[in-house]
Amino acid sequence: MFDPMLNLVRHVSLRQLQVFEAIARLGSFTKAADELYLTQPTVSTQIKRLTDVIGLPLFEQIGRRVYLTETGRELETAVKAILDVLDRFEMKVADLKGLRQGYLRLCVITTAKYFAPEVLGRFCQRHTGVDVALKVTNRDNVLERLAANKDDLYILGQIPERDLELINKAFAPNPLYVIAHRDHPLATERNIPVARLADAHFIMREPGSGIRDVVLRNFAEADFKPRVRMELGSNEAIKHAIYGQLGISVLSLHTLAQEGPQSPLRILDVQGFPLERTWYVAYAKGKELSVVASAFLDFLDEEGKQLRRQLKKTHARLTRGRENGGKKTEDQAEDEEERSSPEEGMRRMSDERNTR
Repeated sequence: MFDPMLNLVRHVSLRQLQVFEAIARLGSFTKAADELYLTQPTVSTQIKRLTDVIGLPLFEQIGRRVYLTETGRELETAVKAILDVLDRFEMKVADLKGLRQGYLRLCVITTAKYFAPEVLGRFCQRHTGVDVALKVTNRDNVLERLAANKDDLYILGQIPERDLELINKAFAPNPLYVIAHRDHPLATERNIPVARLADAHFIMREPGSGIRDVVLRNFAEADFKPRVRMELGSNEAIKHAIYGQLGISVLSLHTLAQEGPQSPLRILDVQGFPLERTWYVAYAKGKELSVVASAFLDFLDEEGKQLRRQLKKTHARLTRGRENGGKKTEDQAEDEEERSSPEEGMRRMSDERNTR
């Protein structure tokens, strides 16, 4: 006697179900391949095999987007239940092992990549048996993953307005500043009205970025419309554009943590800035956190203090020179002279050694 359930158990793999779930959620074979770190042909092959076993089409393509068929919708419900059961089993096993061994899945918005790896590193040094998976993406994608319960915890720069039931906890500040090249005419001025930025060329993040939304909303409230010269997909690209004096931008102070004393970037003292924002760690309401995830939540309280100290140091470096009305400090003058004349810089260092 033919048992269709036995046929599925024998011929359908867990990987095929994971691929199917990703396509159903994202509406795209390409996006699913990117998320799962697979090639698109591999994704297509997995779905073809799954379709062959079930015997009915699971997707239909209209334009560039794929949609679930009726059979696909039924399978999606079943797959979500299966993956949820496996997640809960994995969590129970991790709890039985305690913090001696476990796994943490963390998804963060793009700007958080400037501190998340270091925070995770310190956490893993304390709990050496824990492995981690870090997903970095823009805010819209983080919210999609949160809605689908793909990770243990999520780090966000603002609480979403969409209808998501969340548990969230603030753990660190995330101030946004107007950033320019050190040679910008406003770099040494104080208390600059927003209106004086009217002639400046702005470099903005791409649509879907949380920082972009916040900045444009605050400018609109101030009845100011920035002249957007460029839209770039990463904070690093924006910083390099400012290095090249292509314009100014609004960035999180966390993105500037690695800028040293010789950095060409400076914080502009613009009225209404910094925009005071907060880092939140969040997870879906009703989600049962593992021992590892709960420990990481507590660990973030400690890390918040460390992040505050780092922000103070970064701010001090990038406002250097404004405190004395734009006059160069002795160190700054020497820095500039050495940049313009390497021979003179070498000669001065030799003289200093001889007089010691």
